Amino acid sequence: MANSIYRASVLQSQLLFRPSLSNKHSVRKKSSLLCIASSQFNPIRSEVSFCIGTHLIPHPNKVDRGGEDAFFVSNINGGVIAVADGVSGWAERNVDPSLFSKELMANASSLVGDLEVNYDPRILIRKAHAATSSTGSATAIVAMLEKNGTLKVASVGDCGLRVIRKGQMIFSTTPQEHYFDCPYQLSSELIGQTYLDAVVSSVELVEGDIIVMGSDGLFDNVFDGEIVSTLARHSDVMEAAKALANLASNHSMDSRFESPYSLEARSKGFDVPFWKKILGMKLTGGKLDDITVIVGQVVTSPAAASLNQVQMEEAGSGDTRGLL
Repeated sequence: MANSIYRASVLQSQLLFRPSLSNKHSVRKKSSLLCIASSQFNPIRSEVSFCIGTHLIPHPNKVDRGGEDAFFVSNINGGVIAVADGVSGWAERNVDPSLFSKELMANASSLVGDLEVNYDPRILIRKAHAATSSTGSATAIVAMLEKNGTLKVASVGDCGLRVIRKGQMIFSTTPQEHYFDCPYQLSSELIGQTYLDAVVSSVELVEGDIIVMGSDGLFDNVFDGEIVSTLARHSDVMEAAKALANLASNHSMDSRFESPYSLEARSKGFDVPFWKKILGMKLTGGKLDDITVIVGQVVTSPAAASLNQVQMEEAGSGDTRGLL
């Protein structure tokens, strides 16, 4: 959940830091498992696809509305995954921040197989954004796996993706920010960013590689080293996604945790008052937020496998588990 709506006239940032609470909240959670396989067989080189697990936990104060994150998973080609994070600042204008992110992902899901998209994540962002009529804005990331193992990624803002191979992180996206806590964002307003601002990346994956995609609710609260060590303890992608989401949730409510978010805040000059510094105090704590986690493992596609289903998920709906 990004806090700030980008406005060209804003020159200074304002810290919207909320200390984490020590008590735990009972929230609705959602998990799902999706194995995606290619329907064609290449006798020279095995085609690859994703086996994917997802888990999401809404912000404790937004459970009744299901949070403001949205995502979708598709079996097109080698597999497509995407996450959008609604910008919470729109609530100050009496606009539901979840409407934009959910419509954006619904449009992306329906357009993913469009011929004009041509299996290009940046074009998918362009067409999905153009088709979104809701007022609001959202950060977004899309990743598309080719059957030959090429992963194409396009992102606007601070949703992120990591690639882990044999216990080592070999790739990570870089967040885009105007200033602290105000990321680049696709918007209903002309002042926002577009697909032209997306960071486009390409990574060659091999069987056994693991990808982790998530909203900033994951990466603001969990360090990369923790992601790697958590994956090492869970061979099942759905259990891994659940473990990462729960870890992020626990950190977000720990007011003493030195989170990635609090470290970045201090590096940008946000800290406790001077008199507290004299007493040895400093800004700490996680960031309460919606948390969306997608974990995918690259697998060799069975020769006879054929799937033609697309799964669309949104934060806050009931628990499910499915093998497609």
